Amino acid sequence: MFRWRAVGSRCTVKRMSDSGRGRYYWCTRHHRVESDADVCPARHVLGPYASVADAENALQQVQERNEAWEAEDARWAGEER
Repeated sequence: MFRWRAVGSRCTVKRMSDSGRGRYYWCTRHHRVESDADVCPARHVLGPYASVADAENALQQVQERNEAWEAEDARWAGEER
């Protein structure tokens, strides 16, 4: 997340701090990180996550967990993967 800040006659971009204030969500509808202040309805988000970076990696984490669970299911069923 970024915040615009005017410095003299020019604007700069400053990365907003994710120092633990609030919680962060990955919005599956807008494909972006959202905070408590602007979060979409629960059916559209993954989270909460403790940091912006964790929320940005939400889909990767979901994929890794699904693969692990599928492998575990196959092991229980006696299948090889």
